[in-house]
Parts: sequence; C-alpha cells; structure tokens
Amino acid sequence: MMDIVDTATSIDNRFSLYDWTGVERALDAQGCALLPALLTPTECQAMAAQYPHDDAFRSRVVMGRHGFGRGEYKYFRYPLPPLIGALREAAYPRLVPIANRWNEAMGIDVRYPDTHAAFIARCHAAGQQRPTPLLLQYGEGDYNCLHQDLYGEHVFPLQLAILLSEPGRDFTGGEFVLTEQRPRMQSRPELVPLRQGDAVVFAVHHRPVQGSRGMYRVNMRHGVSRLHSGQRHTVGIIFHDAQ
Repeated sequence: MMDIVDTATSIDNRFSLYDWTGVERALDAQGCALLPALLTPTECQAMAAQYPHDDAFRSRVVMGRHGFGRGEYKYFRYPLPPLIGALREAAYPRLVPIANRWNEAMGIDVRYPDTHAAFIARCHAAGQQRPTPLLLQYGEGDYNCLHQDLYGEHVFPLQLAILLSEPGRDFTGGEFVLTEQRPRMQSRPELVPLRQGDAVVFAVHHRPVQGSRGMYRVNMRHGVSRLHSGQRHTVGIIFHDAQ
C-alpha cells in the first residue's frame, strides 16, 4: 500500500495530466467539468468498502430524516484518509485561480490563498473546524434533493464529486444533476454522465455569467436522481470545513 507521500504524489501527478484550460472553459460555460478516470477501480472499491466502518467517520446522516432525499452519507473525521487528503490538497491550487476570478467577476471581495492549508486555517480561525469530505451511499429508490454545500461563512466556490461505482453494473439510474437558476428565467438542468472513477468539478453556490448588460450571478444546485436498482457510492470533496 502506498504511504501518505506516495499517495499525494500520485494524485498530484494525475491532476497535472488534465487540460486545465479546457476545465476552466467548461466551468465558465456550464458550471461543471469532467475529470475522467481520476481514481482507479481498485481505489474506488477500497474507498466504497470503508462505508460500514465507523472509525473513519465523525458522523452519519440519514437523508430521509432531514428532508434531504433518500440514502445516507458519512463525514470523514480528521485525520482524513491519505487518499481523501491528497485529493483536497492537489485539486485546490488548480481551482484557486478560477475561484478568485469568479469572485472578482461577481463583485465579491473574498480572495482565496494559494494553498489549501492556508484556507483551512482561515476556516478554523472562524470556528469552521469540522471536516466536510464525505462518502455517500444510495440504494434502490434513493435520491439526493437539489442542494448547496455551504456549512458556514467561509465557502470555497468549487467542489468535486467522484463516482466509486460502475453504472449499469453496480446500479442503474442515479445520475448526477446540476441546475442553474438565472434571474427572471426558469431553471436549467445539466446531467453529467459519470463512469467509475470519474470526477466532476462544479460550482457550489454561484457562478458568473456574461449577459447583455454585463456580468451577473446565477444560483447553482446539485443532486442525484433516483436509483432504479443496485447500490451507488460517491466521494464528495468539499474544500471548506463546517461549523
């Protein structure tokens, strides 16, 4: 098994292979971008297999009890598993330029530091000290209502979801859904087809859109459609911590 340093190096190398100019264009145009085959099938299976073991997690949420949908998820505890920590650390600096440019375009004064450690220090100083990366589990008939993962004052505007199961083999249905609400217009849906190991990077809350009278904000939400059969696991990589 790789140690923490090897895991971080491997994940950073994988992120370096993506066309980040193309990722940025997709995020600007649609609010989401696909990162194919970020994790290997073996890594996906190993991560999904952690779900029954509570020692890796700080809490469990049953969605139906809170009106969030059906299914459940668990938040990882600190210290994060090496793979989860490496994903957070490697993705963040590649997303920071986009996040800062978006805030400038939307007239938001907040700017994000270059490293994830510096941003997490900002979160913790404000009382947001609970880790937010999570592992989600869905069964037949389960779904996740449209929502935003905000958790406190300090919010990084982009996040990742990585599919750990294989569509058609492990489950059917259960598509990742993103919606965009523009002022005085009906919501626009975006369906993102994912295979095992694929990641999608997407807007957490707002993103800028160029209109005829300048730049304006649109409101983004994400969720998962109803599973028709099988079981689906997903990892969510959120870069800010929770209160």
